[in-house]
Amino acid sequence: MNSAVKFSFLWIAALLLAVSGCKTTPPVNWDTRVGNYTYDQAVIELGPPDKKETLSDGSLVTEWVTRRQGSGFSVGVGSGGFVGNNTVVGGGVSQTVGSYHDKVLKLVFGPDNRLTSWSKNY
Repeated sequence: MNSAVKFSFLWIAALLLAVSGCKTTPPVNWDTRVGNYTYDQAVIELGPPDKKETLSDGSLVTEWVTRRQGSGFSVGVGSGGFVGNNTVVGGGVSQTVGSYHDKVLKLVFGPDNRLTSWSKNY
């Protein structure tokens, strides 16, 4: 085999190996976790919640921001120049305009630390 064919073969083999190694994680079915999933398991899996509040009945309401999404644009105006001895003097004004939306997973745990309900805003 000449070197060009060897290189092509190795390139294709590496590409196939890389693609076959990719796998997507199936989405979590939170309904099946109600009643048996604990707050401790959630912290191990998701990390500490971004927000949590204990209710008077001992229930714990938690929120995890799973993704921050947004779009926007910035507009800026500036000017500057040299003033003696190559000193730069300048100034500017900038404004960012946009809309941002957090994707939030809310999990509610009962006084026994087990998942009682869940919701997400996406």
